[in-house]
Amino acid sequence: MRARDEQKEEAIREEALKMIVEEGFDGLSMQKLAKAAGVSPATIYIYYKDRDDLIVQLWVHEMDKMIDATLKNFDPDAPFAEGLRVQWMNRARYSIENPLSSEFLEQIKHSPYHNVSIDKVDPRFLEAMQRFVHNGIRRKEVVKLPMEVYWSIAFAPLYSLVRMHMAGRGLGGRQPFVLDDKMLEQTLKLVIKALTP
Repeated sequence: MRARDEQKEEAIREEALKMIVEEGFDGLSMQKLAKAAGVSPATIYIYYKDRDDLIVQLWVHEMDKMIDATLKNFDPDAPFAEGLRVQWMNRARYSIENPLSSEFLEQIKHSPYHNVSIDKVDPRFLEAMQRFVHNGIRRKEVVKLPMEVYWSIAFAPLYSLVRMHMAGRGLGGRQPFVLDDKMLEQTLKLVIKALTP
Protein backbone atom coordinates (compact mmCIF):
# COMPACT_ATOMS: atom_id res chain seq x y z
CA MET A 1 0.00 0.00 0.00
CA ARG A 2 1.30 3.44 -0.92
CA ALA A 3 1.98 6.00 1.81
CA ARG A 4 -0.20 9.03 2.28
CA ASP A 5 1.17 12.31 0.98
CA GLU A 6 -0.32 15.31 2.81
CA GLN A 7 0.38 17.70 -0.08
CA LYS A 8 -1.40 15.47 -2.57
CA GLU A 9 -4.31 14.97 -0.18
CA GLU A 10 -4.60 18.75 0.30
CA ALA A 11 -4.47 19.31 -3.48
CA ILE A 12 -7.27 16.76 -3.94
CA ARG A 13 -9.38 18.47 -1.27
CA GLU A 14 -8.81 21.96 -2.71
CA GLU A 15 -9.69 20.93 -6.25
CA ALA A 16 -12.72 18.92 -5.13
CA LEU A 17 -13.97 21.92 -3.16
CA LYS A 18 -13.60 24.22 -6.18
CA MET A 19 -15.19 21.71 -8.52
CA ILE A 20 -18.23 21.11 -6.30
CA VAL A 21 -18.83 24.82 -5.66
CA GLU A 22 -18.43 25.75 -9.33
CA GLU A 23 -20.09 22.73 -10.99
CA GLY A 24 -22.22 21.10 -8.29
CA PHE A 25 -21.98 17.52 -7.06
CA ASP A 26 -22.69 16.16 -10.55
CA GLY A 27 -19.68 18.07 -11.88
CA LEU A 28 -17.29 16.13 -9.66
CA SER A 29 -15.71 13.16 -11.41
CA MET A 30 -12.65 11.32 -10.18
CA GLN A 31 -10.98 11.64 -13.61
CA LYS A 32 -11.46 15.42 -13.77
CA LEU A 33 -10.45 15.77 -10.13
CA ALA A 34 -7.26 13.76 -10.62
CA LYS A 35 -6.27 15.93 -13.60
CA ALA A 36 -7.03 19.19 -11.73
CA ALA A 37 -5.10 18.03 -8.63
CA GLY A 38 -2.15 16.77 -10.69
CA VAL A 39 -2.44 13.19 -9.44
CA SER A 40 -3.44 9.87 -10.94
CA PRO A 41 -7.01 8.65 -10.36
CA ALA A 42 -5.53 5.72 -8.40
CA THR A 43 -3.97 8.20 -5.96
CA ILE A 44 -7.39 9.53 -4.99
CA TYR A 45 -8.43 6.04 -3.92
CA ILE A 46 -5.56 5.93 -1.41
CA TYR A 47 -7.46 8.58 0.56
CA TYR A 48 -11.10 7.92 -0.32
CA LYS A 49 -13.16 4.78 -0.94
CA ASP A 50 -15.25 6.43 -3.62
CA ARG A 51 -16.75 9.75 -4.70
CA ASP A 52 -19.34 9.80 -1.90
CA ASP A 53 -16.67 9.08 0.72
CA LEU A 54 -14.60 11.95 -0.68
CA ILE A 55 -17.56 14.37 -0.40
CA VAL A 56 -18.40 13.31 3.16
CA GLN A 57 -14.76 13.45 4.30
CA LEU A 58 -14.37 16.84 2.63
CA TRP A 59 -17.43 18.04 4.56
CA VAL A 60 -15.93 16.77 7.85
CA HIS A 61 -12.64 18.53 7.06
CA GLU A 62 -14.29 21.85 6.15
CA MET A 63 -16.74 21.62 9.05
CA ASP A 64 -13.88 21.08 11.51
CA LYS A 65 -12.16 24.22 10.19
CA MET A 66 -15.39 26.20 10.55
CA ILE A 67 -15.94 24.85 14.08
CA ASP A 68 -12.41 25.78 15.15
CA ALA A 69 -12.95 29.33 13.84
CA THR A 70 -16.42 29.59 15.41
CA LEU A 71 -15.22 28.47 18.85
CA LYS A 72 -12.21 30.80 18.90
CA ASN A 73 -12.39 32.91 22.11
CA PHE A 74 -15.94 31.64 22.70
CA ASP A 75 -16.94 30.85 26.26
CA PRO A 76 -20.23 28.92 26.55
CA ASP A 77 -20.54 30.26 30.10
CA ALA A 78 -20.31 33.91 29.00
CA PRO A 79 -23.32 36.23 29.30
CA PHE A 80 -25.65 35.65 26.36
CA ALA A 81 -25.14 38.99 24.55
CA GLU A 82 -21.35 38.71 24.86
CA GLY A 83 -21.24 35.09 23.68
CA LEU A 84 -23.55 35.74 20.75
CA ARG A 85 -21.38 38.68 19.69
CA VAL A 86 -18.28 36.44 19.63
CA GLN A 87 -20.25 33.89 17.60
CA TRP A 88 -21.37 36.51 15.08
CA MET A 89 -17.92 37.97 14.57
CA ASN A 90 -16.28 34.53 14.29
CA ARG A 91 -18.90 33.18 11.89
CA ALA A 92 -18.90 36.31 9.72
CA ARG A 93 -15.10 36.40 9.54
CA TYR A 94 -14.83 32.72 8.69
CA SER A 95 -17.50 32.87 5.98
CA ILE A 96 -16.03 35.95 4.33
CA GLU A 97 -12.43 34.69 4.49
CA ASN A 98 -13.38 31.19 3.26
CA PRO A 99 -16.01 31.67 0.53
CA LEU A 100 -15.49 28.27 -1.14
CA SER A 101 -15.76 26.43 2.15
CA SER A 102 -18.85 28.42 3.16
CA GLU A 103 -20.57 27.76 -0.16
CA PHE A 104 -19.67 24.07 -0.02
CA LEU A 105 -21.07 23.71 3.53
CA GLU A 106 -24.26 25.43 2.36
CA GLN A 107 -24.54 23.07 -0.64
CA ILE A 108 -24.20 20.05 1.66
CA LYS A 109 -26.91 21.41 3.93
CA HIS A 110 -29.38 21.29 1.02
CA SER A 111 -28.41 17.90 -0.34
CA PRO A 112 -28.83 14.21 0.53
CA TYR A 113 -25.24 14.29 1.85
CA HIS A 114 -26.48 16.31 4.81
CA ASN A 115 -28.21 13.28 6.34
CA VAL A 116 -25.02 11.23 6.07
CA SER A 117 -22.72 14.00 7.27
CA ILE A 118 -24.61 15.48 10.20
CA ASP A 119 -23.79 12.55 12.49
CA LYS A 120 -20.10 13.34 12.01
CA VAL A 121 -20.24 16.85 13.56
CA ASP A 122 -17.61 17.36 16.23
CA PRO A 123 -19.52 16.88 19.52
CA ARG A 124 -17.61 19.72 21.22
CA PHE A 125 -19.38 22.17 18.89
CA LEU A 126 -22.87 20.88 19.69
CA GLU A 127 -22.06 20.70 23.40
CA ALA A 128 -20.72 24.27 23.46
CA MET A 129 -23.75 25.65 21.60
CA GLN A 130 -26.25 23.76 23.78
CA ARG A 131 -24.50 24.79 26.98
CA PHE A 132 -24.42 28.42 25.85
CA VAL A 133 -28.16 28.54 25.07
CA HIS A 134 -29.16 26.59 28.20
CA ASN A 135 -27.06 28.94 30.35
CA GLY A 136 -28.79 31.93 28.76
CA ILE A 137 -32.24 30.43 29.40
CA ARG A 138 -31.33 29.48 32.98
CA ARG A 139 -30.07 33.02 33.69
CA LYS A 140 -33.18 34.46 31.99
CA GLU A 141 -31.04 36.22 29.39
CA VAL A 142 -32.75 34.54 26.44
CA VAL A 143 -36.28 33.40 25.66
CA LYS A 144 -36.81 29.63 25.64
CA LEU A 145 -37.65 28.67 22.05
CA PRO A 146 -37.57 25.58 19.85
CA MET A 147 -34.00 25.26 18.54
CA GLU A 148 -35.06 25.93 14.94
CA VAL A 149 -36.76 29.19 15.93
CA TYR A 150 -33.79 30.21 18.08
CA TRP A 151 -31.34 29.53 15.23
CA SER A 152 -33.51 31.38 12.70
CA ILE A 153 -33.55 34.49 14.87
CA ALA A 154 -29.98 34.24 16.18
CA PHE A 155 -28.07 33.41 12.99
CA ALA A 156 -30.20 33.60 9.82
CA PRO A 157 -29.88 37.44 9.69
CA LEU A 158 -26.10 37.13 9.93
CA TYR A 159 -25.82 34.56 7.13
CA SER A 160 -28.21 36.55 4.94
CA LEU A 161 -26.01 39.65 5.28
CA VAL A 162 -22.84 37.60 4.69
CA ARG A 163 -24.30 36.08 1.48
CA MET A 164 -25.17 39.55 0.14
CA HIS A 165 -21.67 40.77 1.06
CA MET A 166 -20.04 37.84 -0.71
CA ALA A 167 -22.21 38.46 -3.79
CA GLY A 168 -21.37 42.17 -3.60
CA ARG A 169 -25.02 43.03 -4.20
CA GLY A 170 -27.93 44.07 -2.02
CA LEU A 171 -31.52 42.89 -2.32
CA GLY A 172 -32.56 42.31 -5.88
CA GLY A 173 -28.97 42.85 -7.02
CA ARG A 174 -29.72 46.51 -7.71
CA GLN A 175 -27.03 48.07 -5.56
CA PRO A 176 -23.54 47.29 -4.30
CA PHE A 177 -23.46 45.89 -0.77
CA VAL A 178 -20.58 45.73 1.70
CA LEU A 179 -21.06 44.34 5.19
CA ASP A 180 -19.11 46.35 7.74
CA ASP A 181 -18.68 46.14 11.51
CA LYS A 182 -21.18 48.93 12.14
CA MET A 183 -23.90 47.08 10.22
CA LEU A 184 -23.02 43.81 11.97
CA GLU A 185 -23.27 45.46 15.40
CA GLN A 186 -26.55 47.19 14.49
CA THR A 187 -28.12 43.93 13.32
CA LEU A 188 -26.76 41.98 16.28
CA LYS A 189 -28.30 44.49 18.68
CA LEU A 190 -31.73 43.90 17.07
CA VAL A 191 -31.24 40.11 17.24
CA ILE A 192 -30.32 40.24 20.93
CA LYS A 193 -33.37 42.44 21.59
CA ALA A 194 -35.59 39.88 19.81
CA LEU A 195 -34.19 37.00 21.89
CA THR A 196 -34.25 38.77 25.27
CA PRO A 197 -37.19 38.14 27.65
